[in-house]
Amino acid sequence: MSFLDKLKTQILIGDGAMGTLLYTYGVASCSEELNLSQPEHIQNIHRAYIDAGADIIQTNTYAANYLKLQRYGLEDAVKDINSAAVRNAKLAAQNQAYILGTIGGNRGVKPNSIAIEELKRSFREQLYCLLLEGVDGILLETFYDLEELETVLAIARKETKLPIVAQVSLQESGFLQDQTPVNEALKRLEGLGADVVGLNCRLGPHHMLHALEQIELPKHAFLSAYPNASLPAYTDGKFHYDGDANYFRHSAKAFLYEGVRLLGGCCGTTPEHIRAFASELKNSAPIVEKVVKLKPKQLQVEARAAKRDLTPLQDIVRERPSVIVELDPPRKLDTTKFFEGAKALKGAGIDAITLADNSLAHVRISNESLGYLVKTELSMRPLIHIACRDRNIIGLQSHLMGLHTLGMHDVLAITGDPARVGDFPGASSVYDVSSFELIQMIKQLNEGLSFSGKDLGQKTAFSIAAAFNPNVRSLEKAVKRLEKKISFGADYFISQPVFSVEKLLEVYEHTKHLKTPIYIGLMPLTSSKNAEFLHNEVPGIKISDAIRERMAKFQDDPVQAAHEGIEITKSLIDAALDLFNGIYLITPFLRYEMTLELAHYARQRAREVRGNNYAETTIY
Repeated sequence: MSFLDKLKTQILIGDGAMGTLLYTYGVASCSEELNLSQPEHIQNIHRAYIDAGADIIQTNTYAANYLKLQRYGLEDAVKDINSAAVRNAKLAAQNQAYILGTIGGNRGVKPNSIAIEELKRSFREQLYCLLLEGVDGILLETFYDLEELETVLAIARKETKLPIVAQVSLQESGFLQDQTPVNEALKRLEGLGADVVGLNCRLGPHHMLHALEQIELPKHAFLSAYPNASLPAYTDGKFHYDGDANYFRHSAKAFLYEGVRLLGGCCGTTPEHIRAFASELKNSAPIVEKVVKLKPKQLQVEARAAKRDLTPLQDIVRERPSVIVELDPPRKLDTTKFFEGAKALKGAGIDAITLADNSLAHVRISNESLGYLVKTELSMRPLIHIACRDRNIIGLQSHLMGLHTLGMHDVLAITGDPARVGDFPGASSVYDVSSFELIQMIKQLNEGLSFSGKDLGQKTAFSIAAAFNPNVRSLEKAVKRLEKKISFGADYFISQPVFSVEKLLEVYEHTKHLKTPIYIGLMPLTSSKNAEFLHNEVPGIKISDAIRERMAKFQDDPVQAAHEGIEITKSLIDAALDLFNGIYLITPFLRYEMTLELAHYARQRAREVRGNNYAETTIY
């Protein structure tokens, strides 16, 4: 009799965690490799779960696919590891438990982090290995990304008639990462042929039960749940779970009443947690009807709309020429020169002062702090750069909520230079998300929803700039990235500095079809050495031979070299204003006198080029 037949009349108990249990034993490397090097150890864990009352065990293959094994240099061992895992499970089970071949999700919390075709190839390889060894079914677990799960489920259903269990991982809000309601997600999985659908990981019993309240009993499939032991704690450099097995015993009946027929454990659970479930539910009859307490079709946010003090820059630059200037926060605590420059630039009538976020991974004064002072003391618009490098998702949302609270709604979302290029090369780069996902998340805040889908009680009013690097071999590919950023929610673009009229014309021809405005980056060169450094060592910047030769003529005359840098930039301003409304001046080394002269020049040239259509408008 298959386990699906048994599920028709009784509750079945699954096993608990393998990876986190091995971690508590001191295994810090690839736990799937232990199928080969320490098979007795894996068999003993399987046996412990069966002795605790598990009717179904899963192979130690959660991350035994090409994409994850290559982190350990084991990508060529996919077949060996998966085959050994099934053999270990069979030796432990001795026909006393059903064996599910486990395949875990790859995308994690980063949407679109791995291309679908890559996922398909990796999945098929692992699936075939498990099927060839004769498992009793397939378990697809810990999928944060519904697109990935639907893709691999369709493949699995086509390749085998064996039972398939498909489980998603939820946020505390009860929604998937893409805000799909859990009830809808499970219906879609059932429609694709899953025999058992349910939830695992991320949530402990409390939140998982709350999510299950939203779920209708499937029409044809059965319902499963594999909660975590608790929230993880971090002590003395190690993660651990403190969930009490007795707590699991007390929550077991609640899972029964929510319609769960296959009940196991995920991260942090041990044989004791499974024994607790089994002691209460093993061989119990399942319920056949339930009342759904909460059945949301979509998250309804009763959020107040936020008010902006200023017209968004994308609206300004659509109407008239606009000049914004980057003035880097200082690397030392003396801010005298920074504020001298900011005051002078205000007098030039620029529309915003932009503040980088530790550019090139060099530590500077917080741009949020300086931005607030610029706004409150100088009545200027700060445009705050936000890099994904230094903050995880929690820090990014907190930072953005702080900016909103301080009334700073103009931001530039960038991925950020790697930490290793800066003055703390031992620091780690976070990169929980890229600029694409950050843009998307900020747009979500503008709808009154947190990154995890919770109601914020108020909508933010961010105007989102995105970065554009025109200094690449293929502008076609660069423009494709722009189009993708537009689809994610970018309101306008700010480019890396351009150093030739030819490049300006090329950028115009490749972007003229876009309705999203672009601020063209221009940066005055200070010397020949500066030009060579930027050209050869700074990512995203290329300077033509002609410009570098012009600067080289004055390598022994720093004053004349700076003058030549300004003259080159003025000629680029002339060309840019014939093609674009937005001018983005980048101040080199806090030498604001250079960008001040260029800001005055740009505004004067805009009046000459646009005539009466150019309004004399300052930032407030």
